Amino acid sequence: MNTENTKFAPSDYRHVNYLWDEEKVKGMSPLERLVYRSNILGSDLRITNTGGGNTSSKCFEVDPMTGESVEVMWVKGSGGDLRTAKNENFSSLYQSQVLALEKLYRDAPDSGVKTEVEDSMVQMYKHCTFNLNPRPSSIDTPLHAYVPFNHVDHMHPNAVIAIAAAENGEALTKEIYGDEVIWTEWQRPGFDLGLIMRDVIAANPQAKGIMMGQHGIINWADDDKECYDLTLDLIEMAARFIEEREANKTVFGGAKVKALSEDQKREVLVEILPWLRGKVSQEKRLIGTVQSGERILDFVNSVDAKRLSELGTSCPDHFLRTKIKPLFVEWNPQAKVDSFADAIEDLKALLADGLEQYVADYGEYYERCKRPTSPALRQSVPTVVLIPGIGMIAWGKSKSESRVTAEFYNCAIEVMRGAETVDRYRALPEQEAFDIEYWLMEEAKLKRMPPEQALARQVVVVIGAGNGIGKELCHRICGEGAHIVSVDLKEDAALATAKEITGIVGEGIGISGTGISACGPAIGLSANITDRSSISAMLEEAILAYGGVDSVVVTAGIFVPPSVTGDISDDAFSLTFDINVKGGYLSAKSVYEKIFAKQGLRSNIVLTTSANAVVSKKGSIAYDTSKAAANHLVRELAVELSPLTRVNAVAPATVVKGSTMFPRDRVIASLAKYEIEYSESENDDSLRDKLANFYAQRTLTKSAITPSDQAEAIFLLLTNSLSKTTGHVIPVDGGLHEGFLR
Repeated sequence: MNTENTKFAPSDYRHVNYLWDEEKVKGMSPLERLVYRSNILGSDLRITNTGGGNTSSKCFEVDPMTGESVEVMWVKGSGGDLRTAKNENFSSLYQSQVLALEKLYRDAPDSGVKTEVEDSMVQMYKHCTFNLNPRPSSIDTPLHAYVPFNHVDHMHPNAVIAIAAAENGEALTKEIYGDEVIWTEWQRPGFDLGLIMRDVIAANPQAKGIMMGQHGIINWADDDKECYDLTLDLIEMAARFIEEREANKTVFGGAKVKALSEDQKREVLVEILPWLRGKVSQEKRLIGTVQSGERILDFVNSVDAKRLSELGTSCPDHFLRTKIKPLFVEWNPQAKVDSFADAIEDLKALLADGLEQYVADYGEYYERCKRPTSPALRQSVPTVVLIPGIGMIAWGKSKSESRVTAEFYNCAIEVMRGAETVDRYRALPEQEAFDIEYWLMEEAKLKRMPPEQALARQVVVVIGAGNGIGKELCHRICGEGAHIVSVDLKEDAALATAKEITGIVGEGIGISGTGISACGPAIGLSANITDRSSISAMLEEAILAYGGVDSVVVTAGIFVPPSVTGDISDDAFSLTFDINVKGGYLSAKSVYEKIFAKQGLRSNIVLTTSANAVVSKKGSIAYDTSKAAANHLVRELAVELSPLTRVNAVAPATVVKGSTMFPRDRVIASLAKYEIEYSESENDDSLRDKLANFYAQRTLTKSAITPSDQAEAIFLLLTNSLSKTTGHVIPVDGGLHEGFLR
């Protein structure tokens, strides 16, 4: 099987998506065509993973200094992602100047550490920059510059890496592609590899691509569409080669463990995730992503899972996220135990032992492989945990990061599946893996990153997020890195806030339900805070989405207006206390027992009370006394839940703007009561402003109290700014002297 006379029609592809549209590229500049090609390649994760792969185009541009036409290479810059790349994500370099760097490279003093020379060459690309382009060039730049063709694609397709990671990869490459794809042994990308590729192409003029051992494939053409078509053809051929052999082979040695039912998986995950998150977050908090699809279960439940997981991954892009190897837990959920609860406890014990051994093994790996210039040992806990019967739990500093980690290990599984189908899988040598994981340039990139935001790595449940203070708080803290569980009695209101947050942050999809791996920086859920089972169900969804919770804020409340005689019904009185007092109590106790106590991490609870709690007046006896009880509830909970959890509250004066407690009829009634002029024709906002300004004049600051004022105070309580404050109620009332503590 070889590429001679092989050409797949767009409709013939089974393993990649053919997306080239000639109409779309008409009239595009060379750079715009490169961006288009990159986007459609990156949109298919079977072609390359998030952030992986790179593309380039060589073309002629007008030199801004001389006005002459010069050859420029546009190439994906450092840190870019093909799927989402825009013009500004591509470096531009004078092609002649990059080629001229060869002499500098060859003349560099030999320190005995090749990576030092390679790293120094990356800095030289700055001197080759065309038109002051600020996008830094990547380590892969010479792989494109020294290929003597106009267009180059370097992808990380699972099917191709499976061939590259097979023990007999060179022979398999020959069998699949003949002489048109040439095998090269593993070498870390850099200047030397670019020169090797140039020599390979010179020695093999018929070649259309190079198979990079344990890494991926690079191919080229002088026409960009031809290059794109070739990329897809080469991937399709490898995938079909594997597919033909997989039909007659038992994948991963067959099943060793049966998958649990969906209900059983949920029961296990709800129980272990907060506990496990606490274990892996002792140094820095991590956010989890759970995946338990059929392909993952095929692997983790298999006979060969333990052997293969210990080998680690092969592609450098993979283990930068997944570490040298995952933690595989040899748990059999079908083992004979007295109850399923006992099986879960057995899993916890295995995880505890496994984590301890993993940290020890990782430390030994670091000591074996470190070099004199290596960065310090990084966080030693696993980023991927594999559990038979359950699937995979991936960890990262954010939901986005943990989803990408999960994506990469999915790729690693597919690589192992393909390699084991056609041959036998081999991982990257340990020292090579270490040198990439602890690459000094990668360390420098980490150090250049801005400080983490105040609520980074945190999951905050906001109850009452559908409107008013709760919605405002979600908007305030999403910009501080928080992952938000937007909760409201009305699910559509909770979802609306979650979608707003997702639109702002731009990571993933905010959803309700058990869409474990799909959720993004915010999810919308419904809960009735007077019902413990409803709160518990909501918290379970938060656990499945993120692995745990760090803070709960209750802004939900109710005010039932009295009758014209000033009385309130017994049922309304009870409802007021159920929501304003019992709701806060049930929310706090539920999250502490279900999550906080298991995590063992410092946590926060913030309730919303009211200035009315300390101001006696006529007409709101149920509301005022319920808020007085809520004030004392804060103090009681602070004592009971210490030292792990801080419990505080904010006490607003009347917040009219955005509050469901002030529908139009109540606003009009209040305006009439206080003899404030108004017209029935005025819109709701105008009426609310009049009432808010009236209340403002009763304060010392003469300022209307807004939801954003409360959100700011709650934000401070959630951060470490007030880390020694617990059991306190902070007034945010504009200076209501009747509410001064006495």
